[in-house]
Amino acid sequence: QVQLVESGGGLVQAGGSLRLSCAASGSSLSINRMGWYRQPPGKQRELVARVTSGGRTNYADSAQGRFTISRINAKNTMYLEMNSLKPEDTAVYYCYADIGYRNDDYWGQGTQVTVSS
Repeated sequence: QVQLVESGGGLVQAGGSLRLSCAASGSSLSINRMGWYRQPPGKQRELVARVTSGGRTNYADSAQGRFTISRINAKNTMYLEMNSLKPEDTAVYYCYADIGYRNDDYWGQGTQVTVSS
C-alpha cells in the first residue's frame, strides 16, 4: 500500500518562507515523477512544480523564481521550498507521485498553506 504524507504547511506572513515535505512509503517503490499541486479556495487544483527521478524540474509561471522543488530518491522524499510568499499562494498543497511501470498516480492528503497580507 503506497502512502504519501505531506508536512510543513502553516500560516506565514507575506514575504515569508515555508518548506513543504512529502514522504512516500510502501513496499518496492519505483517512483518516477513527483510533484506538487495546489488548490486555492474556490478554484481548481493547479500544478505548482514537478521533478523527474533524474532531477529534471519544471515550474508553473507563478512559482518560477520563488519556489524550488527537490527530491531525495534514496529516501522517497520530496520538498518544496517556497520563498517570497504572497497571499495568492494560499491554498491546500498536495503532493503526488507516479509509481511503477504503469505510472499509477498517488496523492497525499494535502497540507494547508495560508499567507497573510
